[in-house]
Amino acid sequence: MKILPGLNVTFSWKRALGVTNVKRSIARKTGIPTTRQGLERKIGNAIIGAILKKK
Repeated sequence: MKILPGLNVTFSWKRALGVTNVKRSIARKTGIPTTRQGLERKIGNAIIGAILKKK
């Protein structure tokens, strides 16, 4: 959400409440990404790794 349109100042309620920090700390402790892209990358790497190690 833009606060001052001409100055490129934005406000994020998730960052203000600390949601972003909590998600990041959970992801670091568990090793499981909290974003869709991160999860897809992790699963894809696991599948490719399993296929290539069988040779």
